[in-house]
Amino acid sequence: MRRRLLLSTLAVAVVAILLLGIPLAFATHKLIYEEAGQSLDREAAAIVGGVGYSIESHRPLTGEKIAQEYPGRHITVTLPDGRTVTAGRSPGRGERLLTATGAGDGVRVRIARPAAEVRAEALRPLLLIGSLALLGVAVTVGLAMVQARKLTLPLIDLAETADRLGTGNARPRRRRYGIAEVDRVAEVLDRSAVRIADLLAASREFASDASHQLRTPLTALSMRLEEMIEAADYPDVVREEGAAAVAQTERLVAVVEQLLARARHDRTGGAVASPVDDIIAQQVEEWRPIFRRDGRDVRITGEPGLVGMTNPEGLSQIVATLLDNSLMHGAGTVTINTKPGASSVVVEVGDEGAGIPPELEPRIFERSVSGGKGTGLGLYLARSLAVVDGGRLELIQARPAVFGVFLRQAAEARLASERVVIGPA
Repeated sequence: MRRRLLLSTLAVAVVAILLLGIPLAFATHKLIYEEAGQSLDREAAAIVGGVGYSIESHRPLTGEKIAQEYPGRHITVTLPDGRTVTAGRSPGRGERLLTATGAGDGVRVRIARPAAEVRAEALRPLLLIGSLALLGVAVTVGLAMVQARKLTLPLIDLAETADRLGTGNARPRRRRYGIAEVDRVAEVLDRSAVRIADLLAASREFASDASHQLRTPLTALSMRLEEMIEAADYPDVVREEGAAAVAQTERLVAVVEQLLARARHDRTGGAVASPVDDIIAQQVEEWRPIFRRDGRDVRITGEPGLVGMTNPEGLSQIVATLLDNSLMHGAGTVTINTKPGASSVVVEVGDEGAGIPPELEPRIFERSVSGGKGTGLGLYLARSLAVVDGGRLELIQARPAVFGVFLRQAAEARLASERVVIGPA
C-alpha cells in the first residue's frame, strides 16, 4: 500500500509539473528570442540616427567608435555616398547569427549577434525551471512518504489489534491516530474487545459455576450407584436405590437448566409456593450418608409445615451448598432449623465448628473468598440463587457459623399479586 501511495502521488506531481513546466519553458524560450530580436531592431534604429547626426554635423565616423558603443555586435553601415563602415568582430564561417536592419536618410544599417549568446541566455531560465521542477518532485516524494507512513502505520497497528483479538487477548488499546476514518475503526475494535472480554469472563464464570454446582449432585448420584452395586443381590434395595438415582438425575438436570438460565442472564426467577419441609428432607436424605461416613450427623428441628415462595431447585441448591460448606469447613452435628419470621420463612443451617475467621466475616459472600481449600464460589452462588427468587441469604452467627435463608411468605406473595381497588363499595 505504501508503494502504491508513493507511486500515485509521484505520478500526480510529475503530471502537474509537466503541465505547468512545459508551457512555461516554451513561453520563456520564445520571449527571450523575441526580446533579442527587438533589442537588435532598437540598436539598428539608434545607429541609423547616430550616423545621420554625424554626417550632418560633419563629424568623423569610424568603426572603432561604433564598436565601443555596441560591443559584441557585428555592424555594417552603408553611407549615402556608397561607402561602407564595419564595426565589431567578424562572424566565423557557418556561425549562426541573429540579424536586424534599419534605414533612413540614405543610411542603411545591418546589425548581427551570435545566436549562441541568445541560446545561452534562454538556457539559464530553462535550467532554473528544470531545477524547480526536480525540487518540486523531491518535496512531493518526501511529503508522500510522510503521508504514506501516517496512513499505513495505523493500519498495521489495527491489523495487529485484530490479530490479538483473534488469539483471545481482548484488552482494548485506546489508541487514536488523528485520522477520522482510522480512529472510527479503532473505536469499533475497542468496543469489540470489551464485548469479547465480557463474553470470555462470562464463559469462565459459567464454567466455574457449573463445576461447583454439579459437583454435589454428581457425588450423591455416584454414592447411589455404588450402593446399587453393593446391593446387587437384593432386588428391592436395587429398585429403591435406582428410583433415588433417577430422582437425583432429574435434580441434576434441573441444576443444569438453572445454570443455563444464569448464563442467558435470565433473572426472572421461578418462585412458587413450596413446602420447605419436603425440600429439606430430600437434601437431608442425600447428605446424611456422606456426613455419617465422617462420623457426623444432620438433624432437622423447628416448626414443620412452613410454605415459602421459592424455586424448589434453587432452594435445594442453596441448602446443598450450605451442607457442603459445613462438611468441608465445619464440625459436629449440622442442625437445620425452620421457623417463621416477621414477614418471611427462615431456614437456618448451622454446625458446631470453629466458625468463620473474623477477617473473612465481612467478605464471606464475595466471589473467590474461601476460608480453606474451596473455590470460594459456593456461598456467592447460593446468595445469587436466593436473590433471584426474591429472598436472601445472610450470615446470622459467625462462631459457630449459622446461615439463614429468608424466603417470602406465600401469603405475602399472594397479597402483592392482588389488584388494588380504590373507590366506593
